[in-house]
Amino acid sequence: MPEINDTKKGIDMSLIDKAKNFLGFDIKEDKYALIDDPIFGKVAKAKAPDKWVRSTCGYCGVGCGMYIGVKNGEAVYSKGDPLHPVNMGTLCPKGLSEHKMVRADNRIPQPLIKKNATLTPVSWEEVFTHTSDTFKRIQKEHGKGAVAVISTGQLLTEEFYALGKFTQLGLETNNYDGNTTLCMASAVMGYKQSFGSDGPTGCYEDFSKADVILLIGANIADNHPILKLHIAKNKKETGKKPTLIVVDPRKSKTSQMADIFVPLAPRSDLALLNGLCYIIIEQGWEDESFIKERTNGYREFRKHIMKNYPPQDVANITGIEVKELYNLAKIYATAERAMSAWTMGVNQSSIGTDTVSAICNLALITGNLGKEGSSPMSITGQCNAMGTREFGFTSSIPGYRNYTSQSDREEFADIIDVPVELIPDKRGYAYPQIIDAINRGEIKALWVVATNPLVSYPDQNALREALKKLDILVVQDAFMSDTAEIADVVFSAATWSEKEGCYTNSERRCNYAKKAIEPLENTKSDLDIVREFSKYFEGKYELLFKELHTPRDVFNEIKKVSKGQLCDYSGMDYELIEKLGGIQWPCNEKAPKGTKRLYSKDMLCPTPDGTANLLPLDWIPLSEMQCKGLPLILNTGRTVEQFHTRTKTGSIGILDALAPETWIDLSPKDAAKLKVKSGDRIALSGNRGKVEDVIVKVSETVREGNIFVPFHFNEQLINNITIPEFDPKSFEPNYKQCAVQLHSEAVPEGIIYNEIEISGYLEGVKVYEEKVLLEEKIESTKK
Repeated sequence: MPEINDTKKGIDMSLIDKAKNFLGFDIKEDKYALIDDPIFGKVAKAKAPDKWVRSTCGYCGVGCGMYIGVKNGEAVYSKGDPLHPVNMGTLCPKGLSEHKMVRADNRIPQPLIKKNATLTPVSWEEVFTHTSDTFKRIQKEHGKGAVAVISTGQLLTEEFYALGKFTQLGLETNNYDGNTTLCMASAVMGYKQSFGSDGPTGCYEDFSKADVILLIGANIADNHPILKLHIAKNKKETGKKPTLIVVDPRKSKTSQMADIFVPLAPRSDLALLNGLCYIIIEQGWEDESFIKERTNGYREFRKHIMKNYPPQDVANITGIEVKELYNLAKIYATAERAMSAWTMGVNQSSIGTDTVSAICNLALITGNLGKEGSSPMSITGQCNAMGTREFGFTSSIPGYRNYTSQSDREEFADIIDVPVELIPDKRGYAYPQIIDAINRGEIKALWVVATNPLVSYPDQNALREALKKLDILVVQDAFMSDTAEIADVVFSAATWSEKEGCYTNSERRCNYAKKAIEPLENTKSDLDIVREFSKYFEGKYELLFKELHTPRDVFNEIKKVSKGQLCDYSGMDYELIEKLGGIQWPCNEKAPKGTKRLYSKDMLCPTPDGTANLLPLDWIPLSEMQCKGLPLILNTGRTVEQFHTRTKTGSIGILDALAPETWIDLSPKDAAKLKVKSGDRIALSGNRGKVEDVIVKVSETVREGNIFVPFHFNEQLINNITIPEFDPKSFEPNYKQCAVQLHSEAVPEGIIYNEIEISGYLEGVKVYEEKVLLEEKIESTKK
């Protein structure tokens, strides 16, 4: 057929194409053609990979195995690894689109320095020289601690180790913490005070073995959806469906899976747990032999519980009827195997640490520790929050060693061949303390690594004031975050798939993440940034990194550092990790393929007597409650389509289309008072700030007087309102509850307090406070 000259004939091919589309003649056969792939069967012809690289997801702490499809040197596919024990071939929406993140529009392709108020591309030599000279000047004028570092939960373990090593022993500042303090610090401290060490006690297999699963403040359907697969496996494993109990103030997606939903009042979970322990002891459902052989402190614990948490008082505080409290206690205590799991609904609280230990108390008095289907299990937020806890050198010396222990410091110094005097003898400032120290003028330089505090930090007023006072703000990131935009210096980092190393997931499973493609333009892996930056500080590279050239070199040092410790990696190597689909520590000669559960009958706790601590712990009411001007309680959280502050997910079209902006879940009764419906826009205000133009979703998932808003979105930043209150033990923020008002166009003054009946929580607080005052009066009279 002769070629048609479209121009001469005056044919507008675009109109013909539109007509074919409209009539359904053009089915886009070429565009959507599939071809056979040797690993995954059918894949799109247009982006059929040249090769598949086995790796691990770099988003949340579930730790899904996956394959990265590479075509012409670029990542073009993300597929779940069908042989990986964590996810068995499935991925959530973020994982399925992860390859799109690697070359996102907001990537930072080269290092930058602010010149004439503009971030300007420079060479690595210039950026390292400028930054090191500034750090040296500040430390000479103000002391070593005047430089502070805030890290992340997103680096590879090898990178965490190198960064911590350089910060503590190279820069010689112990003012170093991670953004994991904002999500996992309460779990860390709760485990430490209950068992003597950090470390999740169970594994995902327990979900498939348990007779009862108690989820507390854990919306896994949105935040860790792959874990639902392990619950679904339970019936196949045990022959019967487990009883799923979901404890949450909000009727989340996860609660809709539950056999029993417990809609307790906000932040009353510690009182609930103490109340369940009271009933179990009262009814004789406790495991006496386990308590005697495997715990200490029972006498004081029992006395405290029986005196302070009778069922009617707990019912007043939680809003859960006494009859239902007895039912819950019986179901949990009489189960052969009961598992409890929690996430940010527990951790992100000013009493988060003690709430974690209260969950452990419940497990301990019923013997639910160290056996199949029985564990108190924290579910981690970020892909490698565990890696930084184990080897990041923030809240402890690598390998779960204690700063205050002379023998721990000496042992670590000897292993890595440095003077023991370099090892800090105390932890420096935690994240919120660093911000406070900047505002006091004590810290002058801040190096922020792969985190975005301008969206994630709860006390935005204090943070923004602090950042203005710095001599220098350095941001190390792969993406142009809100914080990077205001930085004085930007170290341009490589990201997931452009580097190799390990992530450790929520069940202590060390997974291997392979490098699939070359880093973008003039970016470097975080490991290489730290190593090369250390060369600009006299003698530090030779002292710390002269034998550590590759991630494998660093991993081998981690193995030495961890040998004999609880988090023992000494039996691992990259090849074995890949072969087994990850390995759960401790892994050593005694456990060459890893350890599923901690503290089984033949595994002592790292406490002075080898037993777990039963702790008398008290519930404390919210410091900011509903009142005349602020009649509602705010709850914040996540949505499955977005990740943290959206630096990774915000530019991915399909995820942005699914969740493009924040919203507010509002009860029908509160919506009626504001005269709004779904799709309308309202404003939120509190004691610290205001958020405008938030879209309404009228929903039965929240009760009257309560609202829910996701925290991911910088344009409608809910952390302008959240309370600047922190757990005194873990320094984790209380993101979850504060008092707010809502303003609609029809009702700009907001909801009037007397229209809302006083909540059960407030009644419970009143009863609690009266009881405390009475006890104080009695004690005073005795004296």
